[in-house]
Amino acid sequence: MANKLRVTQTKSVISQPKDQKATVRALGLKRMRHTVEHDDNPVIRGMVFKVKHLVKVEEI
Repeated sequence: MANKLRVTQTKSVISQPKDQKATVRALGLKRMRHTVEHDDNPVIRGMVFKVKHLVKVEEI
């Protein structure tokens, strides 16, 4: 079974640059404390790295 990442938005995207808002939205996060699961791959890791100050990540 492939590893998964659980990504939770912990901070608001208000007053963040447009590219970071778009990255959070592309991860599938719609509001604070919203959680989504993604397969662990370099694309998702890169997106998470870009907005690491706005999200919490758990490996499952």
